[in-house]
Amino acid sequence: MNNSKLITPRKLQGFWELMPRQQMVFSELLDKIENVFKQNCFVPLDTPVLEYSETLLAKSGGETDKEVYRFSKGSTDMCMRYDLTVPLARFVAMHKEELSFPFKRYQIGKVYRGERPQKGRFREFYQCDADIIGNETLSLVADAECVALFEKCFKALNLDVEIEVSNRKIIAGFIQSINKEDRTTDILIVLDKLAKIPFEEAMAQLKEIGLSDFESEKIIRLTKTTGNIEDVTQNLANICVNPLFNEGMKELVETDKHLKAFGVSSVIYNLSVIRGHNYYTGTVFEGFLKKDKNLGAIGGGGRFENLCSYFSDKKMPGVGMSVGVTRLFDILTKENYFNLDEINEIECAIITFDDTLEEGLSLTSKLREDGIKADCLYENKSFKSKMKEANKRQIKYVLIVGEDEVKTKEYTLKNMQNSGQEKLTLEKVIEKIKTDRMCMSDAEK
Repeated sequence: MNNSKLITPRKLQGFWELMPRQQMVFSELLDKIENVFKQNCFVPLDTPVLEYSETLLAKSGGETDKEVYRFSKGSTDMCMRYDLTVPLARFVAMHKEELSFPFKRYQIGKVYRGERPQKGRFREFYQCDADIIGNETLSLVADAECVALFEKCFKALNLDVEIEVSNRKIIAGFIQSINKEDRTTDILIVLDKLAKIPFEEAMAQLKEIGLSDFESEKIIRLTKTTGNIEDVTQNLANICVNPLFNEGMKELVETDKHLKAFGVSSVIYNLSVIRGHNYYTGTVFEGFLKKDKNLGAIGGGGRFENLCSYFSDKKMPGVGMSVGVTRLFDILTKENYFNLDEINEIECAIITFDDTLEEGLSLTSKLREDGIKADCLYENKSFKSKMKEANKRQIKYVLIVGEDEVKTKEYTLKNMQNSGQEKLTLEKVIEKIKTDRMCMSDAEK
């Protein structure tokens, strides 16, 4: 082939691709989160990657519209999903007569956003979502259950997190009290950036929106309220008499009671938690790694009272949580959280010589049936080359099969880590490998 015609292999920026060992770790991480969802009675859902544009853009607005991958095929105007919540709302609206409520579903899948790739930000990434949808009403117990589920996901990953909880009605009520309700979204955008911009710049932006210096200082001070539920209620007493503000405070107190009943231990209350500008209407929360909060939120969620209203006349309030698993994995990998050297798709390699390939293949099959990840190195290479390959691939055990082993039914099992070896029957080989696996698992715990 003419080399000048070869295409240089490359991938699009911002799209994810892992090496096999990393992918094995990532897949295990997803499995642990999915098991938490299943154990807590959430059912699986898998919606299409492509949706009609009118569906996906119904509730987006602002910067999100600019990030959506949108295109046409014939006369069909469509988008790639940018999250899993809007497709859920569409699904529930379509099947409301067939579903039982509260409807508790989880979905793990890729979403797409055409934003500029940067540290911790991707154009293609996984979301792990769990949501509870009500029919006309939905108890605040659902809010607490989603926060509890969020905590359980990170416990399953052996991660120590801090979950910051707020209620958007508190800030929205204060904005109402100063008669700036028509500028709520603009104000929330500024408040959402408080951790990233200087105080003076925030004051200037709020003044440009139409707030006085007194109002700006007061709302910034309000968002800096943090602590346990007793601290928050005490600090916010008599700040505002607005009904929506008071409703938000009551919901926060009630949610706290439910969280305590669920045994959630990693929550603090922080009114600076906004979580976007259009979705959420009540409870909102975000999770951070305790050892380094500067890494940013690794997931979150909240309540959305009106999301389904774009697709149905029936009120179907919901509350949900999402683990930003791609971002989380990227952070943990850079922090060397995973020991990739200990990850291998093969527990035991079978190496044959003296025309014993068929016996080797039979042993491979039997080991696999017993739950051992075994593979026969069947390529026509020398015994020495196969041993080198097993060592290079960091395979812990090698089962050596020659004519003597076939006759005696005792096979040489070599530990490549300490060079120890012994002759064992197949049953003893299986017992040895499984016992060793259990010991390693206990040590990791």
